[in-house]
Amino acid sequence: MIVIDGKPYDIGIGHFQNLEQVFNKVVEDGRLEDRVVTDVMINNEPFTEIYPHQSEDIDMSDVQSVEIVTMSTGEMAVEVTLELYKVVNLMSEGGKRVAQLFRQADDAEALDTYQDLLEVIRNFLRTIGVLRDEYSLKDNVEYTKAAEELNELFTEMSSVLENEDWILLADLLDYEFLPAVEKWKKVIKLIRDDIRAARR
Repeated sequence: MIVIDGKPYDIGIGHFQNLEQVFNKVVEDGRLEDRVVTDVMINNEPFTEIYPHQSEDIDMSDVQSVEIVTMSTGEMAVEVTLELYKVVNLMSEGGKRVAQLFRQADDAEALDTYQDLLEVIRNFLRTIGVLRDEYSLKDNVEYTKAAEELNELFTEMSSVLENEDWILLADLLDYEFLPAVEKWKKVIKLIRDDIRAARR
């Protein structure tokens, strides 16, 4: 038996040789249009691919039930914005930690942590950009201001980094970076409001 979001799928398991064929048929039938798969259960056990196309290796003769749980892309986008609040807090904590390490003259650890922080920020901005392009309908002034401020700050921090002025870098993190990061909470809320409006 195949179930998608709690509803039985009208094609039986016997029509398929492997799990990949089930997934392909479900996609072909348009059952995943504007939806994201969040969970797959095989014989009431969670299934996650460990390697690409592992589902090809799942022989349907061993399978009694397949349950696919999905979420609309809009709902998923809202979920992502909630996660982004946690990322903002993570960036704040990271900024405080790097500043503290520089002040303690633990430069090697501070620089490592700073690189990790930069990676988190890059991913954060990339995700925000995708959400904004995909869902945010308004020309978001708050977004533009927050992005410009962060961009200018990182240009300044890069030159301070080149000059190896660790105390000035710690000051920039404490007194400019932390307030700049906090502004993103408002941006995330505005984007989430846009996503919700687009889903109506």
